Amino acid sequence: MESKIRPAKPSDLEAVNSLLREVLRVHHEIRPDLFRKEGKKYNDSELLAIFGNPSSPVFVYEDESGVAGYIFCELRQNANSGSLNPIKTLYIDDLCVSPSRRGKGIAKALYRHAESFAREKGCHNITLHVWEGNSAARSFYDGVGMKPQYTSMETVL
Repeated sequence: MESKIRPAKPSDLEAVNSLLREVLRVHHEIRPDLFRKEGKKYNDSELLAIFGNPSSPVFVYEDESGVAGYIFCELRQNANSGSLNPIKTLYIDDLCVSPSRRGKGIAKALYRHAESFAREKGCHNITLHVWEGNSAARSFYDGVGMKPQYTSMETVL
């Protein structure tokens, strides 16, 4: 089987859940005050609803070994408000590649696929959030040409 990127389908549920657990593990290591050690970002019925929603496409990278990665996307439209232009944005909610498959260009292929999708949909830009301390993700996004849009700051009390 040749590798391909395709929309997620119900039979991908187990593989996507496994990758979501990996994302939670990384986030918990960085911010245990915010992220639980165990749990699920979405339950199975929520995931299936996301898979079926054209406004929140999930694409998976699949090859002979199965699903090796995913990218969760969300089409967003800025309201025509007093100060913001009414632009369409593709927000990347999650991007994950199986730890055993990293370094093989899978994340870049998923990102480029999302970029093409955003262009097809007439998006002005692609946005996402990266947690401070997730240097591997930050390095990856810098490497594909993303630039900071704004900085979110906090004071933990």
